[in-house]
Amino acid sequence: MSEQPLNPTPAGSPDAPSTDETPTGPARNDATAEAKPTGSTAADALADATAEKTTAADEAAALRAASFERARRLRMEPRFPGGPAADPAGSHHERRIRSFQPRRSRVTTGQQESLERLWPKWGLDIDGKRVLDPAELFDGLPVVLEIGFGMGEATAQMAADDPGTGILAVDVHTPGQGNLLGLADKAGSTNVRVANGDAVILLREMLAPESLDGLRVYFPDPWPKARHHKRRLIQPDFLDLVAPVLKPGAIVHCATDWEPYAEQMLEVLTAHPRFENTAADGGYAPRPAFRPLTRFEGQGLDKGHVVHDLLFARV
Repeated sequence: MSEQPLNPTPAGSPDAPSTDETPTGPARNDATAEAKPTGSTAADALADATAEKTTAADEAAALRAASFERARRLRMEPRFPGGPAADPAGSHHERRIRSFQPRRSRVTTGQQESLERLWPKWGLDIDGKRVLDPAELFDGLPVVLEIGFGMGEATAQMAADDPGTGILAVDVHTPGQGNLLGLADKAGSTNVRVANGDAVILLREMLAPESLDGLRVYFPDPWPKARHHKRRLIQPDFLDLVAPVLKPGAIVHCATDWEPYAEQMLEVLTAHPRFENTAADGGYAPRPAFRPLTRFEGQGLDKGHVVHDLLFARV
């Protein structure tokens, strides 16, 4: 027995369902007309969302650009009027691997006073725009170049112990620059000049051939990670810059407490045709009496580090 609907609709009634399953033309047109607004609304929403994302990305990029510009201006601004420039050779725009990273550490009141008072007399910026005459800078004294002097204690002591030698000391650490100037002034040493900037630019562009009587590189950054070894200062290309500005017989004196770096220094210096080891056995040299024991070196010795000195003559 077939089931009947509870509320059957008489045939022929306007409410009776059509027996034709094929939609009529007008019905299909209505459905299509209703679908179009739905698709259009989805597309519009997608476009709006994309526009919002683009706007947000543009705003973020603008903020990053503004932050970068503020940082650039800060680097370019001198911390002390008349003192060392923040980026003395900025016009070079060089893209090369550097062995140092400038640090803007806190400057004490005493260091600031020394910079403001003594920089005009004993300081110079490495800008690559002139050629220096070391003999003129030091009134005819023989001149050695020291690259990287930290806080300057050892440099000031060497200057005081040997007033007959001028020391052109290069670093980018502003507190150390002020500290060295203050120490030299306190000791009455007039044979120190402090150079601010990249020593590579100094060697390459600002020193005449055979104008230096020696080079000192004490405890440079060892860059211990293998991927950073290319940043080490003592490399063949660096020695190619050093050799022409040294007088024949001038001594290159390096010291480090990092054993792998000492081995690299010895290998690179030994292989260079313009330098000759002063050690009879072709190895490391004893620490010369004129090189004082630095605070940094003492800390290394306390940790069990072995300090190696290397002395090579320019031939």
